[in-house]
Amino acid sequence: MYTGIVQGAFPLHAVERLEGLNRLQVKLPTALLEDLVIGASVGMDGVCLTVTHIEGDTVSFDVMAETLRLTTLGEFAPASLVNIERSAKQGGENGGHNVSGHVDGTVIVSSIVETENNVEISYQVPKALMPYIFKKGFIGLNGCSLTVANVDRDACQFSVCLIPETLRVTTHGEKQLGDRVNVEVDRQTQVIVDTVRAMLQENPELFSQPV
Repeated sequence: MYTGIVQGAFPLHAVERLEGLNRLQVKLPTALLEDLVIGASVGMDGVCLTVTHIEGDTVSFDVMAETLRLTTLGEFAPASLVNIERSAKQGGENGGHNVSGHVDGTVIVSSIVETENNVEISYQVPKALMPYIFKKGFIGLNGCSLTVANVDRDACQFSVCLIPETLRVTTHGEKQLGDRVNVEVDRQTQVIVDTVRAMLQENPELFSQPV
């Protein structure tokens, strides 16, 4: 489990393409290496990965074919910049929202509007994910806990506004039109929507009852 408060963006040290998986290596600063062990979970661009090897400041992760297919991790090359967050600790501050690291797919950057103090980025979303995205709701983008600014359901798009600090600490300031970004919808919202959908499907008469 993660908080969606990315701890930094770091370039990949190496990408090794093996049979059925890619091995990703990243060099981490001392602060992020503290108490890190093989088997620990680390969020990379919003994807929950398991540490498979540690040598000095270089940490390795094995990424299976299904994860490579569903996320942007299959596009990575050496020097690709990735968001990193260590897993949340019980009792620690959660300045974002609960992020599982189980990415739902990807969205595509469709618009970037820059103003003096922030950037509004819009994304094209798979239609199946739109029911879980609401204005002022939570959304996880490349591991960042963000607030949905606007939603256009007809166009299957939503936007977020990014402050300078988010742009500085994460990879979002590097994104360009057409780039893919990993997305994770808010799980609490998803459960509520799916529960209501199932209830109405099983009890269609609820539609006709006066409120």
